[in-house]
Amino acid sequence: MIDWRGAVLGAWRGTRGGPTVTYGLIAACCLLFVISPVSGLNPGYGTGDELLAAQGAYFRRWGVVPAELMSGDARALLTPLTALFVHGSWLHLLGNMLFLYVFGAMAEERMGPVEFCLFYLGTGYIALLGYAVAHADSEQTLVGASGAISAVLGAFLFLFPRSRVTSLFPFLFFLPLRFPAWIVLIFWFTLQWLAARAAGAGPGVAYLAHVVGFSVGFLYAWGRFRGGDRVKAPAAATEGESQP
Repeated sequence: MIDWRGAVLGAWRGTRGGPTVTYGLIAACCLLFVISPVSGLNPGYGTGDELLAAQGAYFRRWGVVPAELMSGDARALLTPLTALFVHGSWLHLLGNMLFLYVFGAMAEERMGPVEFCLFYLGTGYIALLGYAVAHADSEQTLVGASGAISAVLGAFLFLFPRSRVTSLFPFLFFLPLRFPAWIVLIFWFTLQWLAARAAGAGPGVAYLAHVVGFSVGFLYAWGRFRGGDRVKAPAAATEGESQP
């Protein structure tokens, strides 16, 4: 007899096969970027002005336009999900995927793959929605997984505050140094918050989405796991690089 209850619980909480959701999200974002007009690798989109027009249409179709989202347009209501898989440049993509790779695996292991997947998509939606509410009249398109990844960072801060991460700090001449996660992530959050206060609704980085995502992710982890065990020992190290 198949133990369906055990299978379902194993899928929800189990970690067999590694962080499959984290790797799957990275693979999906990379694949969609490569075949999109933004990568410049797909000859079907042409070159020059033709390529620029294709890129603009791509962002407009799959990204979040706050004014459209706040109007209640049915199609626009899905864009906070689709925008999580759209990136504006190679640097944008690689930076986000690096953060997801470094912090996502341990968060997924703690939550389980199904819960982590729902957490990632749900908090990412909320982060982009929060930005749209604050800039309800903006016609600028918002894309990227930064909001969802910021939520992963927030959850990581609560779950693994003393895990050590390798970080590059500009004012320390970009030397790779290892610090407890709580130092790196609080420093990163402070920078995002300060930048969000100074930023407008024009082109650039949507720092407010980072602040909203981080806050929601931390509060979710606090509400979900505050009665359970937290990893406090510094021995559980996270390998990789993070740029605050």
